[in-house]
Amino acid sequence: MEFTLKTRIPAKPSEVYSSWLNSETHSRMTGGEAEISAEIGASFTAWDGYIEGVNIELEPDKRIVQSWRTSEFEDNEEDSLVEILFEELNNNTELTLIHSNLSESGEHYKKGWEEHYFEPMIDYFKK
Repeated sequence: MEFTLKTRIPAKPSEVYSSWLNSETHSRMTGGEAEISAEIGASFTAWDGYIEGVNIELEPDKRIVQSWRTSEFEDNEEDSLVEILFEELNNNTELTLIHSNLSESGEHYKKGWEEHYFEPMIDYFKK
């Protein structure tokens, strides 16, 4: 299965992009511990190890593509794919997240993105 979500973040795309790929700011803006870098091929973890993956493609301030899985994935399940697009809109960022290659039971991740990423990120950048 696949889904697309959009949100508006009160910051420039360069700020949101660099925060996503920095361990310290990723942790602060989501509230869960992250180990991440801005290097293609580098592995990452987020939300205290619940999420793990690899940076596949990085287009500074515009696009991030990552393999992505949680500790809920079965061992035989392939990694899913997350593509994050950053577009400037009146000094804000319109963030589009496309999450694909999920099992049919992956619908619940929509709520996770909203509650554990988008809402805390909006609060973080409002400050």
